[in-house]
Amino acid sequence: MGRPVTLFTGQWADLAFETLCKKASGFGYDGLELACWGDHFEINKADQAYCDGRRELLAKYDLQTWAISNHLVGQAVCDRIDERHKSILPDYIWGDGEPEGVRQRAAREIIKTAHAAKRLGVGVVCGFTGSSIWHLNYSFPPVTPAMIDAGFADFAKRWKPILDEFQKLGIRFALEVHPTEIAFDIATAERALKAIDYHPAFGFNYDPSHFGYQGVDYIGFLYKFADRIFHVHMKDVGWSPFPTEAGVFGGNLDFGDRRRYWDFRSLGRGNIEFEEIIRALNRIKYAGPLSVEWEDSGMDREHGAAEACEYVNSVDFPSSDIAFDAAFQ
Repeated sequence: MGRPVTLFTGQWADLAFETLCKKASGFGYDGLELACWGDHFEINKADQAYCDGRRELLAKYDLQTWAISNHLVGQAVCDRIDERHKSILPDYIWGDGEPEGVRQRAAREIIKTAHAAKRLGVGVVCGFTGSSIWHLNYSFPPVTPAMIDAGFADFAKRWKPILDEFQKLGIRFALEVHPTEIAFDIATAERALKAIDYHPAFGFNYDPSHFGYQGVDYIGFLYKFADRIFHVHMKDVGWSPFPTEAGVFGGNLDFGDRRRYWDFRSLGRGNIEFEEIIRALNRIKYAGPLSVEWEDSGMDREHGAAEACEYVNSVDFPSSDIAFDAAFQ
């Protein structure tokens, strides 16, 4: 049997939790990666009775869970807070919107997320970190090394206390390496690890779709950080072999616009080489779930989610402990 195939619920937060459980079971999934927004997994309600109830509801539809995700609140821990964040944060985190207050409340909520994960019986919290220096990414006017150093120092100052609490609980935080985060490619992932002194509670939620269109070696990432791959998202992306009107930066165009250079695709319909990913995961001995994060502006999502589940099951395969020619010896 291959790795469990789960569905990340973040893009389905408009559906009631039980409705999604029923659909995901029908699509063929083994479980759900629970997003901490909508009514799927609410941190401010997640006492033991609530967590037990979530487990029972999953079991009713023959589903399990291995991870929860709190990307939206995590984003606010290090970010330059503005009106955009109000739309993604719970009211009790946004409060009066004063930036430092938002960041501090977000940090406390991420710690509460670790406690909730412990009560639910999962060992991984996926999410974002935010970044105080993403806006400096294109270096003009010239960005000084000291400005970048300050951003990584800010990340370490804010996340080390959070990670210490995770460590005490035996929970690991998996950053989804992603544009707008403190780490968005291999170089910045290395620097983020160094900034927090390689904290044992910090690793990565691997998602190749955020690397491919950047030109980042998404297979090399797995080998580079083999012991830090805490969770895996299966998501595809397509990019054009020809010049387009809007390049890597997106031209301020919405997803789905045909003028874009790149866009997310249903699994198997983009440019990501998933067989090479599976071979790499086998080599690094990753045995956790393969979690489908389904996004495709040009396809019905229920059709796509069912198709994606079938695709992951077809492409995943167990590794071998022997060389194929050993029988000749």
